[in-house]
Amino acid sequence: MKEFKAKKQNEILIKGARLLDPGSKLDKVADMLLRQGKIAGIGQGFPSENADVLDVGGCVVFPGFFDLHAHLREPGFEDQETIASGCAAAIAGGFTGLCTMPDTEPVTDTRGVVEFIQRAAEKTMVDISPAAAITKDCCGAELAEMAELVQAGAVAFSDAPHSLANAGLLRHALDYACMFKVPVIDVCEHAGLAGDGLMHEGAMSTRLGMRGIPGIAEDIIISRDLHLAEYTGAAMHLAKISTKRAVELIRDAKKRGVKVTCDVTPHHCLLAEESLAHYNTDFKVKPPLRTVADREALIKGLRDGTIDAIATDHTPHSPEEKQVEILAAPFGTTGLETAFSALYSGLVQSGRLPLEILLQKISVAPRKILHLTVPALREGAPANFSIWDLQAQRQVTADSFYSRSRNSIFLNDTLQGVIKAVCNKGQIWQA
Repeated sequence: MKEFKAKKQNEILIKGARLLDPGSKLDKVADMLLRQGKIAGIGQGFPSENADVLDVGGCVVFPGFFDLHAHLREPGFEDQETIASGCAAAIAGGFTGLCTMPDTEPVTDTRGVVEFIQRAAEKTMVDISPAAAITKDCCGAELAEMAELVQAGAVAFSDAPHSLANAGLLRHALDYACMFKVPVIDVCEHAGLAGDGLMHEGAMSTRLGMRGIPGIAEDIIISRDLHLAEYTGAAMHLAKISTKRAVELIRDAKKRGVKVTCDVTPHHCLLAEESLAHYNTDFKVKPPLRTVADREALIKGLRDGTIDAIATDHTPHSPEEKQVEILAAPFGTTGLETAFSALYSGLVQSGRLPLEILLQKISVAPRKILHLTVPALREGAPANFSIWDLQAQRQVTADSFYSRSRNSIFLNDTLQGVIKAVCNKGQIWQA
């Protein structure tokens, strides 16, 4: 794990960068003056006598990214990740905000755990917005104290990484969440249909001799959730969709006016089931990598607005857990440090997704889904942004991570786009 060091902002002059902010419709080359953690000016000719000058000509400045789905493991599983190491990984990937999932130990189902996460995050550069459990201990039997959790600072409810099987309980959770104006986030997988599958069910799983997880395991829960969202009028967010049918169902629901949003992971947009051909456990994820047709439908869904956001599903595991036979390895990949450069390499450079849409999906939309303030590149706004050299490349190596874990699906890949600096919460980090 690399050492992470940030320093407080005093007065900084960022020179020569392209400022690209889809939320503010800003796209121009200019200097940006930072003072006391805020953007003091955008333009040319700022005096530099009292400022630290950061000359980044040829680079691009983006508003800070936000991840809707990150597992930071603390409290309880600090051997895999801590809040500090997870936030360092986030900053190294350009993410200045995270929504953390509740699968901690103890589960994030009480005021005390929510406040613990928030206190730990105060020491970092990252804005943490915890999602609390829908049910006590994420067991799916009894609703958590939702009102108290919202008062404590929870911004959403989820039993991730599992779907809530009890439809009646989910209906009541949606009713309460609607009262508190927060979304319910569901990970859509029917446990009975998924069984003990290891990868997508199809010809490839048969050839590799591995038990499969059929696409219908996802589609049937998505259909149920959409009906419940339509019936209750509550905001439902569907996490990590992966099938062509899921995209179709959500597209149709949105046309009917259902209050549904959804996200997709970078690896489901870029890879397919063939990646499991060598039984590499880093590619064992949930939902599983699916067919090329599914992947193409996801990309189309990003372009046409059916899919609202991109989430990393950052799921760190220790080497001892992942470096075993594929039957025994846990599901999951890290994602915070590679998400943007992988998507830029695989989708933007190939012309399959405009850069502005990518930025919308990882910066603006995630915060709007959670009713959070969207950062902007404008005078007077807090300095919340990342700086990237899009002409440079980097190889993802095991010793390049700030995360405590190394289980990256993009390990050893060469990716386009290298981060240079991040500003947030009155601090600056330079790579």
